[in-house]
Amino acid sequence: MIDRYLLRYFLAVVDTGSFSKAAAQANVTQPTLSVGIGKLERLIGATLFHRTSQRVHLTEAGSRLLPHARRIENDFNLAVRSAVGASETSVVRLGVLSTIPTPTLERLVAEHRRRDDPTQIEIVEGSERELIARLGRGRIDLALTVLRPNEEWRQELFYTEGYSLALPRWHRFAGAGSLKAEDLAQETMMVRRHCEVLSETSRYFTERGVRPRFSFRTTNDDKTLALVRAGLGITVMPDSYRDPEVARPRLCGFDLTRKIGILHGKSSAPVPEPLLDVMRTTVVK
Repeated sequence: MIDRYLLRYFLAVVDTGSFSKAAAQANVTQPTLSVGIGKLERLIGATLFHRTSQRVHLTEAGSRLLPHARRIENDFNLAVRSAVGASETSVVRLGVLSTIPTPTLERLVAEHRRRDDPTQIEIVEGSERELIARLGRGRIDLALTVLRPNEEWRQELFYTEGYSLALPRWHRFAGAGSLKAEDLAQETMMVRRHCEVLSETSRYFTERGVRPRFSFRTTNDDKTLALVRAGLGITVMPDSYRDPEVARPRLCGFDLTRKIGILHGKSSAPVPEPLLDVMRTTVVK
C-alpha cells in the first residue's frame, strides 16, 4: 500500500524540479523527503527520477505514475472539501505565452467570470520553451502558445497571424501600407527580447545592410507599445497587438507567421468544456 504522503513528496519534486525545494514545499527535511522517495521507488519497483547536479527529471516510470498521482491527490482534496461541505471546484493551470497580448487575457478572464463557471483558472506565464517544459512535468494542464508541427501534444488552432512594424500614428511612415528594410535605415528601433522570431528579424535587417540604433530592450510588450506611442522607437510585433495610436504597416519580404492555439497536457484530468468554449470565443486575433 502506498501512503498519500509519498505521493505528495513525489508531486513536490515534480513541481519544484529539485529535492531541496520539494522538501521546503512539503515542510520536511531533505533527508526525510529522499527517504520517502526511495520508499516509493521500492514500492513501485522502478526508479522515478533521473538525478543530475542541476535538475531532477522524470524517468519513464515516473512519467507513467504522474497522472495517477495527480488524480489521487485531486480526488483526495475533493473528498475533504465534500466532507466539510465546501464547494467542489476544479482548478485549471493555464500556461500563457508571454507574447500573447494582454487584452486577449483580459477578454478570456472577463468572459469566464461572466459565465459564472465554477472552474478556477490559475495563469502561469512563460516562454514557449518554459511552457513546453511545464506541460511535460505536469505543472500546467494546457498551454496557450505557438503551435508547431509536433505529434507529442494534442493541439487546437485558434488563429494564424503575421508580423508587422509598430510605429506612432504621427510618424512620417504611418500612412504607408508597406515599407522596405532600407526605408528604416535611419530609424531607431526597440528590441523585443522574448520574440519567437527575434533571430529571423535580426537576420532580415542585417542581410539588407540595415543596422539601426536601439533605444530599448525589453520582454514587456505593454511597455513596448507605450514607448512606441511616445516616440522612443519602432519595432516589429505580431499583428494582434493593436493600439489606436500605433500604426502597423507591413514589412516587405518579411512573411513569417505564427499559429496560436492550445496544447493539452497528458498528465492531467480533461479540461472542462465550458472553459475551452470561453477560450475558443475570446482568443482571437
